[in-house]
Amino acid sequence: MLLNQAIKAALAAGKEILRIYEDADTDVEYKADNSPLTAADKASHDVIIRYLESSALPVLSEEGKDIPYSERQQWKNFWLVDPLDGTKEFIKRNGEFTVNIALVQGGIPIMGVVYAPVLREIYFADTQKGAFKYSIPAEQDTDDVLANIYVNATKLPMNIELENYTVVASRSHNNEDTQRYIQSLEEKYGAVSLVSKGSSLKICLVAEGIANEYPRLGPTMEWDTAAGQAIAQIAGKQVMEFGANTPLRYNKQNLLNNFL
Repeated sequence: MLLNQAIKAALAAGKEILRIYEDADTDVEYKADNSPLTAADKASHDVIIRYLESSALPVLSEEGKDIPYSERQQWKNFWLVDPLDGTKEFIKRNGEFTVNIALVQGGIPIMGVVYAPVLREIYFADTQKGAFKYSIPAEQDTDDVLANIYVNATKLPMNIELENYTVVASRSHNNEDTQRYIQSLEEKYGAVSLVSKGSSLKICLVAEGIANEYPRLGPTMEWDTAAGQAIAQIAGKQVMEFGANTPLRYNKQNLLNNFL
């Protein structure tokens, strides 16, 4: 089962990330766009590729993104991977980073896994089973998670009654446009509660029902959002281009998303 394969890949990558995370002397490099890159990004990428290769599906990963569009546009199904989403959160050591693995079919994410190894929380979804969250007990080895994950996971969205209209704000990427948009929500709904999170956990909070929406009025790449979008959409939510009634599409020639 492809979902099991993605879950195993995410858990194994998380174990490798934690090994590096616990080393206080982790080095940080910077890419051409000035975004950070650590040994954990690279190690996670290698683990995920190893776990997914038996699926015989192509993989587009942030750390292996230089595949010509002339080749990519022939893909009907492929894995879209962010080996470490929230590298800034990794460097800050606040635990709010994730491994993101999505299966994309015809430009639409139909399966997603988002795993936060420090928080020991894993979100997963496919169009047949539905969307779920599983909090891994402290005493459980992540190698044993798959044996009972479907029995013990919580189906999304949860039945949560919010006191106020709730918006997820980025931990590291807030800006004036977002603040103005939140002000417009205050004019519409009155009191607005804010929840701050890093990485794709923001989309997952909407999928859970902990927040009503997550506006992202800043750049994201396809691998940042695909897994979270799959989980949110399968949970009955929407991930739309900002100002348009159009879901985000994937495997575009330009892998940069429009605003959410």
